[in-house]
Amino acid sequence: MDDPRTVKVSKYLSRHLRHRPDRIGLTPDEAGWVEIETLLAAAAAHGFPFTRAELDRVVAENDKRRFTIDGTRIRANQGHTIAVDLGLEPAEPPAYLYHGTVPRFLDAIRAEGLRPMDRHDVHLSADRETATRVGARRGRPVVLSVDAGAMHRDGHVFRVSANGVWLTSAVPARYLRFPG
Repeated sequence: MDDPRTVKVSKYLSRHLRHRPDRIGLTPDEAGWVEIETLLAAAAAHGFPFTRAELDRVVAENDKRRFTIDGTRIRANQGHTIAVDLGLEPAEPPAYLYHGTVPRFLDAIRAEGLRPMDRHDVHLSADRETATRVGARRGRPVVLSVDAGAMHRDGHVFRVSANGVWLTSAVPARYLRFPG
């Protein structure tokens, strides 16, 4: 997704499917789905027209697989700040998961653990490489290890999204391993 137009469409979709559908008159159902034709019409009516082919390209080429199309509907796979129920079943996580961040957040994370902030859940990666890419979006990345196996044994619930992102309500600091 190096094409600037494709990146713009992807960011537009994220903003309006995950965070502010109301801004363009969309009303997702309880699981976050919207009709594709309704999305295309709303985007055009609000000054950002794009085609079904552009939409399909974003869904197919996004390396993070942020969106899913199901027949005539589309939704974001995770990361919502609006109320949605993605219908994800609890899953047993691998022994360790990873979280990418930047140095300026480490003191707060040491004190409070990982919190979802404006989102519904904390997002965790199955491998260090992905967590490094996530952290690098905000600066020099720092990758934290999460003892997901211990969390799960202690009763914390995990779910995994359609694009492989692990979700949990919070990660207490005692389950985190900091580098160095």
